[in-house]
Amino acid sequence: MEYARVLSGREDPLPIFSKVVEVLDNFEEFPFLLEPIYREASDLGDEDLDRFRFGLVRLQVYADIHRYEDMEAAQRMKYVAATIERVLFGRLLLEGEEAGGKQCC
Repeated sequence: MEYARVLSGREDPLPIFSKVVEVLDNFEEFPFLLEPIYREASDLGDEDLDRFRFGLVRLQVYADIHRYEDMEAAQRMKYVAATIERVLFGRLLLEGEEAGGKQCC
């Protein structure tokens, strides 16, 4: 799967995306890569930090869209993206009912 393309969207990839891809390719390493991802993200400027967050959101949306194709991969993508987003930003941008957020409309 082309995780880097999903994270980058239509823009050039940020270097930090390679660490997220590494986690997705080798999920068992996630506990050991979480802190390096956090530290690298803390050095990003506001614009790149915003791009990083939207890359994580894009990954979660992609996982939802493709969840029935490979359930296990979709769960890994969502878990990694949501965990990093919570660690960095304190909450998920796309909080739904299952994440404890309120539904609109």
